[in-house]
Amino acid sequence: MKFRKAILLLSVLILGLSLFAASYGVFSNASNNRNLEFISWSGEEVELYGDGLYKNDSVSGAEQEIAQDIVTLALGIPFLLLSLLLVGGGSIRGRFLLAGTLGYFLYTYASYSFLSTYNSFFLVYVFVMSASFFAFLLTLMSFDLQTLKNHFQARTPVKFIGGLLIFIGGAVLLMWLSRILPSLVTDKVPYGLDHYTTLVIQALDIGFIVPGGIVAGILLIKRNAFGYLLAPVFVIKGVTLLTAITMMSIRMRIAGVETSLVEIVLFTIFNMVIFYALFLILKNIKEPTSRTGNRKMTRKKRKEKWIS
Repeated sequence: MKFRKAILLLSVLILGLSLFAASYGVFSNASNNRNLEFISWSGEEVELYGDGLYKNDSVSGAEQEIAQDIVTLALGIPFLLLSLLLVGGGSIRGRFLLAGTLGYFLYTYASYSFLSTYNSFFLVYVFVMSASFFAFLLTLMSFDLQTLKNHFQARTPVKFIGGLLIFIGGAVLLMWLSRILPSLVTDKVPYGLDHYTTLVIQALDIGFIVPGGIVAGILLIKRNAFGYLLAPVFVIKGVTLLTAITMMSIRMRIAGVETSLVEIVLFTIFNMVIFYALFLILKNIKEPTSRTGNRKMTRKKRKEKWIS
């Protein structure tokens, strides 16, 4: 695997910093002291979380950030560790899992860097965002597009997986437009803006995630090499995104923030389907013939293989 040493060093940095930041984000909110009221720039009264790392964020924003931290601890970090172990053994599945997981960290900490109210972890967010960006690019560049298609079984259900990516992309687009367009017509701030100045998550999703997922789905259906490269990345992103949305919705509902029970049920169903799509992708990837020998490598040889 090309760029192996650089990717490993960046991944270790991501693991350490994200574990520290996510753990502190979850466990620094013990007292749950929500008694701060804030008048936003638009004149709306916003209740601030008032506790822990996210004390200056709105209740809605803080609950979403804590939910994201939980997903990072429960899925993001284990996925990254597992993918590094698999890649160390020469696994193509591991490399796809690594690319998708690095995409998750890039998206998550870009949103923290630009959306979260400034706190003492700002530089940590920026460092993880930067490390994730370069590790993600290097991992994508490590694939050989000319032979990539050969790593997938001919029976890979490209229409189902590609169609699912297109459907989820369209659903996310409609969900955000249903919040944004009415505010443009009525000249009022959109629901959920709270005391923030712009819609960072919606900008990231509409600008990158939605078109990227739709394009990946179309290219996969056409069995294009770029489709085989991008689809697993966006499926893994879909797994983490939908898991985070489900967790966010549940926490917000418990905290008394207005949420739709129908949306919670739908996103839970979508989450289960996207997990199934990830299973199908990993199942249909063909490992190199030399993989058998790699399995017999000692730990020392695996380490040497990583850092060579």
